[in-house]
Amino acid sequence: MITRRQWMQAGSAFAAALAIGGRGAAAQGARALRVGFGQKAISANLINLLIGEVLGYNAAEGFTIKGMALGGNNNVQVAVDRGDVDVGVGVPSSGLPILAKGEWEGAQNFYEYTYPYKWDIAVKPGSAVKAYAELKGKNIGVSDFGGTEYPVTRNVLRSLGLDPDRDVKWTSVGNGVPAGVALERGAIDALAYYDTGFGQIEATGIALAYLPRPANLPMVGGQFLMAQRKLIVTERALMIGYGRSVAKASVFLLANATAGALAFLKMYPETAPRGSSQEEGVKSILEAISRRVKLYAPPYPGARMGSINPDEFTTEARMNDLTITGLDRYYTNELIDAINDFDAQKIRAAAQAYKG
Repeated sequence: MITRRQWMQAGSAFAAALAIGGRGAAAQGARALRVGFGQKAISANLINLLIGEVLGYNAAEGFTIKGMALGGNNNVQVAVDRGDVDVGVGVPSSGLPILAKGEWEGAQNFYEYTYPYKWDIAVKPGSAVKAYAELKGKNIGVSDFGGTEYPVTRNVLRSLGLDPDRDVKWTSVGNGVPAGVALERGAIDALAYYDTGFGQIEATGIALAYLPRPANLPMVGGQFLMAQRKLIVTERALMIGYGRSVAKASVFLLANATAGALAFLKMYPETAPRGSSQEEGVKSILEAISRRVKLYAPPYPGARMGSINPDEFTTEARMNDLTITGLDRYYTNELIDAINDFDAQKIRAAAQAYKG
């Protein structure tokens, strides 16, 4: 397995990263904030990280976003450490093992933009498999071994007493529709995937049957905004500004997901199905994000938008037999009060009135 130091010594892996700035409302001369995503292309699962550009939230904070699709979560981690991006999407399945090895390079997660739990396992309608425990001996598809569904689903199976290395087979089947086709044609017995990915598959008419989620599902697998600690200190206003933009976009989407989908389509018309009308394009985005939007607000009573519960980290570390010390190096909630310093009701009203 490639080591952390080998990653850092390797040549830059990001020269071919895709710029995904979109058609926003960037202010002239505004600071370009480089944000790295652990996937190969832009898709609707990033919607609350991006629509602040077209809704004017980024301009209000004095920056414009320059998004970079870096292909995988490990690539994002390296890009943050190298300074190739200012902010990256942080995932504990990549970060906690590095922290446990004592090789953490000084980044901190400062905002949780999607809370647990967003993964499921689907089978073909009529399958004999009716529960997670019945997956023993089966072939489970994942989009990519670098995708979040792979480590998270392994953790869930382990919590049920299954050995994810011996009791099941794993197959990489690609993202989106190809993953659904693999299940439909019987190339795999089950598909582990995330909410927006399943939405893309169902939008094509492929039927899925979801296995009931196990009781006491571990609250793991949230996704975070991450930056180098020194940048959080020296560019505090910028980090707060981006966090506030994401929080506003999340409130906007919770109030009117259709308006959010319209804003996203305005930025990225190429994400709509080829030859579709605007109405059809918006519908396709809504089908993808319908379950994801519900995960923008924290599931913990009294928690503020974007606040981080460290129990998620300790639970995931325990499930993977990782010894973690110094979680204060790994995350911070110190920006959350400032990030939430906006009129949420005003954002909700704007969402209801939005016409594109």
